[in-house]
Amino acid sequence: MRRARQTRAKIGELKAVRLTVHRSNSHIYAQVIDAGGNKVLAAASTVENEVRQSVKLGSNVKAAAEVGRRIAEKAKSLGIQAVAFDRSGYRYHGRVKALAEAARESGLKF
Repeated sequence: MRRARQTRAKIGELKAVRLTVHRSNSHIYAQVIDAGGNKVLAAASTVENEVRQSVKLGSNVKAAAEVGRRIAEKAKSLGIQAVAFDRSGYRYHGRVKALAEAARESGLKF
């Protein structure tokens, strides 16, 4: 919780649009939140039907990469090119890393 709070405080100082990640044992979720932190601009997760059809499990690296690609496409369609990555206190490893790298490969800048 301390790590998550420190990250959000730094992103708040930058006044940047942020890409935040939440993971559970079964799914992974990503949201693009505006600079004020008040409004969700785009969201993607393994709960969506399109993602569930393309991946078997929602709790693996392949599913996280698919969510990363989808959130990058949605953000780019809104005209968002650069975001601050908020990993919500999770270590940059495994599913969180796969989501971030897939979003970068799809054209989103961190």
